[in-house]
Amino acid sequence: MRNLRLLFLTLLIMAIPAVCFAQFAVSVQIAPPGLPVYEQPVVPEAGYLWTPGYWGYGEEGYFWVPGTWAQPPMVGLLWTPGYWGWGGSAFAWNGGYWGPHVGFYGGVNYGFGYGGVGYEGGYWNNGAFSYNRSVNNIEGANITNVYNKTVINNTTVNNVSYNGGTGGISARPTAEEETAAREHHTPATALQTQHERAASTNHELLASVNHGKPAIAATSKPGEFTGKGAVAAKEAGAENKAAESKATENKAAENKAEENKAAENKATENKAAENKAAENKATENKAAESKVAESKASENKAAENKAAESKATENRAAENKAAENKATENKAAESKAAESKATENKAAESKAAAARVNENKAVKPKAAPAPKEPTAHAQPAARPETARSTSAARSAAPRPATESKKPTAARPAAAAHTQPAVRPAVAAHAQPAARPAVAHAQPAPRPQSEPRPAAHAQPAPRPATKEAPKTEERPRQ
Repeated sequence: MRNLRLLFLTLLIMAIPAVCFAQFAVSVQIAPPGLPVYEQPVVPEAGYLWTPGYWGYGEEGYFWVPGTWAQPPMVGLLWTPGYWGWGGSAFAWNGGYWGPHVGFYGGVNYGFGYGGVGYEGGYWNNGAFSYNRSVNNIEGANITNVYNKTVINNTTVNNVSYNGGTGGISARPTAEEETAAREHHTPATALQTQHERAASTNHELLASVNHGKPAIAATSKPGEFTGKGAVAAKEAGAENKAAESKATENKAAENKAEENKAAENKATENKAAENKAAENKATENKAAESKVAESKASENKAAENKAAESKATENRAAENKAAENKATENKAAESKAAESKATENKAAESKAAAARVNENKAVKPKAAPAPKEPTAHAQPAARPETARSTSAARSAAPRPATESKKPTAARPAAAAHTQPAVRPAVAAHAQPAARPAVAHAQPAPRPQSEPRPAAHAQPAPRPATKEAPKTEERPRQ
């Protein structure tokens, strides 16, 4: 920014005519420091006029241009020093110039004859310059044109280096000064310009380095910054501290503004970065949450599927087990029903067989010549049958059939041929009461189908032997 401003001012200066050179050179926002306190070096020789020191401005800020003795470009010209003036928005440097009269230099008290108005250090007399001994250091110089005139404030007392603005001098040009401003002016000589340039490159002359007290405050000739002609400042100007404070405040204000601006920009950038980071974080969190949700959903889905499969497997196992139990129960029921049915059928068949056997037994005796036998003879045989137990009656029923097969039973029949062997069967015909016993003892049909088991009924013939006397019926044969 500073370089651009200097470039702009340089171009502006180049466009200004030479006669206007002294009116404007550079402008800055910060007021210049106060004038330092220093002693004037001895005039080198006659013909040199004193040009007071001032604060110039460069790339590194304010720098001190030492006061020096300089030769005018021609006899009869006087030097009007430059000055800093407040222009309403900035401080502008009004460059010095050579002219027949001293013009307005802001009312700045540079000292050594430049008390703020005009010049009290000497004058031209018939082509020679006369020096006022009270304001010029001519001790030891070979100068004869001298005079002595007391000048009040012949040294820099005020120290304020600028006109107008806060803390500046409020002087205005006089009528003579305005007239002098309209005269022909000659800019600074080449030696003066070189002297200013040399000061701008001297680091020690920077206000930021010397703090208003430069190491070279004045020289005996332009550009001679070394040797006995170079004079150092005794002290910084009293007003310099205020100017420095003001400059510091202004600088601080600028820095503060820049810092605030930088802070705002940084805050904006940080805010944008935070928002971006927050958005990225939110996006990442959203993605993570979505991923977690998907994983959770997948896990839940897998768990549900697994639970469903387990439940289906359990239900299938339960159904299979129930089906097996049902089948087992049905099979057991069917087996039981079949067994019951078989038992019933067998019992029915046995009962039917027993009934047929009894019927057959009952039918066979009817085939014998029953009429020949008296029915009264059958009754004695029935008595022992009723006196016996039911079990004896059961066994007694088949006896006639078994006895008829036995050869032993045939023997009494052979002994009495006149008796028909069927009569005992007639007595057996009187056994209808034995039918209930047949149902009580189902094994009764066995003697019918199997003759051998009937031998188990052999104990029954024992009572038959006891009833042997009934065979007295033999004569019936």
